[in-house]
Amino acid sequence: MTKGNLIEHIKVVEDTGNIIEVKLWQVERTMDKPYGYKYSLVYVVKGKRVIGYDNAEGKGDHRHYESRTETYRFTDLRTLVNDFYGDVEKFKKGNL
Repeated sequence: MTKGNLIEHIKVVEDTGNIIEVKLWQVERTMDKPYGYKYSLVYVVKGKRVIGYDNAEGKGDHRHYESRTETYRFTDLRTLVNDFYGDVEKFKKGNL
């Protein structure tokens, strides 16, 4: 599948060296992506993904918290980004 049209790509390297990267694409609506978006949002600490949200091919919408993976209910891009950044803040405060 083609990646579609890139909507947003943000990569921030924090003073600590930790990385926040957000990639959002508009894609053709399919059974796998009925809302027409592909996404990958990740927070990397010391070279290891500690938080990730994505809808990789065949895996559906899900999020990663360190070694755990759980289903994520996608509603819209704004909520997705807000949920991700909220989890990053919780992680930084030790509440995740």
